[in-house]
Amino acid sequence: MSNSTIIGGVSFLCVGGHPLTDEPRALFYMFYISLLSDPQSRAIYDIYGKRGLEVEGWEVVERKRTPAEIREEYERLQREREERRLQQRTNPKGTISVGIDATDLFDRYEEDYEEISGGGSGGLPHIEINRMHISQSIEAPLTTSDTVILSGSLSTHNGNGGGNINLALRRVTSAKGWGEVEFGKFRLIIVPLFFFTTAHCGMQFSSRGIRPGLTTMLARHLDKNTMGYLQWRWGTQSSMNTSIVRDTKSSHLTFAVQLGIPHTFIMMSYQYKFQDDDQTKIKGSVKSGFFGTVVEYGAETKISRHSVLGATVSVGVPQGVSLKIKLNRASQTYFFPIHLTDQLLPSAVFYATVGPLVFYLAIQRLVIRPYLHAQQEQELEKQRESSASDIAKKKQEAEAAVLLMQESVRRIIEAEESRMGLIILNAWYGKFVTDNSRKHERARVIDVTVPLQCLVKDSKLVLTEASKAGLPGFYDPCVGEEKSLKVLYQFRGVMHQVLCGDTEALRIPKQSHRIDNDS
Repeated sequence: MSNSTIIGGVSFLCVGGHPLTDEPRALFYMFYISLLSDPQSRAIYDIYGKRGLEVEGWEVVERKRTPAEIREEYERLQREREERRLQQRTNPKGTISVGIDATDLFDRYEEDYEEISGGGSGGLPHIEINRMHISQSIEAPLTTSDTVILSGSLSTHNGNGGGNINLALRRVTSAKGWGEVEFGKFRLIIVPLFFFTTAHCGMQFSSRGIRPGLTTMLARHLDKNTMGYLQWRWGTQSSMNTSIVRDTKSSHLTFAVQLGIPHTFIMMSYQYKFQDDDQTKIKGSVKSGFFGTVVEYGAETKISRHSVLGATVSVGVPQGVSLKIKLNRASQTYFFPIHLTDQLLPSAVFYATVGPLVFYLAIQRLVIRPYLHAQQEQELEKQRESSASDIAKKKQEAEAAVLLMQESVRRIIEAEESRMGLIILNAWYGKFVTDNSRKHERARVIDVTVPLQCLVKDSKLVLTEASKAGLPGFYDPCVGEEKSLKVLYQFRGVMHQVLCGDTEALRIPKQSHRIDNDS
């Protein structure tokens, strides 16, 4: 039991009849009292107590849910929380790379096919997998600052293979740095205030003796969106590299120059992120050096909640033409480099560009969209079944509210008619089916003419940016689906009509809503 006591103009919160003069405690109890005044928060507290209110994710849960729905949502949030916790503790990462040699598609030698096919000029092209690489790593936290990293890899190329297993220990020394020790390697990361440096020392043991190596990097913020990097590598492949990286909401630009033995090059890459669709990016790069010149271009898009698909075309001299397909699924990466030709053939560039695009559009239309649509329909059907009783209850409440509004609406209509004001002729709220391809779907709408007319004041109707299902006399006839409000009204003897989304603001009358009689 709590109440508030005012002494000398100062308000003290009382719990159990005892005033809380301690300000933090008073604020704490005031917070919980205001929080539990919300029906949903109170239901959560009644079921799970204080622990339930601390679960992340309730802010995105639709309000006005039943205790059973709140319990189901709580269990789902708990499962997601446990999955995230396990993911953060182990941090598994994996890569599978499969190299494909498809040069026989474009660099075909007729004499070879004549020998294989017994003098014939035809034959299927020979496509083979010439290399594979698999790597996996997991982390095991020992303490808050120490972590053990176990990683391994297997690779094969043209029949020859190998593998290794690595064990490393990482220690966070402070908020500004960490160090890592691996068998035969040592790495130190230091992060000062205005720039940070990294140092990587390695010792390679072979039959020719010990080969030491050292890599250091200095990085600094040049401005809010730009970073500068300077890297020096000493050892088997010595080099000096400098690069500038600019990253904004819509683009990512990288410019790099490297002087080294044997690789010396200059490189520039650009990536554009679509603002209206943050799931799609296009990119391109140019790299030129002593080894030749390579031009790459491609795109990537998000095909599901945890999956990103990308394709890149690489055209270079003397490398030829290659197509690289990459699929990122959560923390796993699947990479498929396909070598098409050793020469610069326009046909290879054309098929490498158009082929993946046509294949993706076909899969998107024939497989992905139908699958996602069926999944969405199943979820909606499940939601309809679970909320059927709640919808019936809300419908009864709305009908009772409409009955109580009848007398007020009659007076409002008489006043509006006397001044040629705003008269709501018809109003519907719910799901409208306007697409011809979805005629089989049944429109689910309710008549809200009376509730809307009751909200008219001084020949004006103003609705804010919020779901209209919470208005007096309204209820949600199709939970979880897109809804709209369609209004046919008369103002100054002229017919008007408007259609707006569920959460869109609405203000009538407006000249733009006027219905042209000539049409």
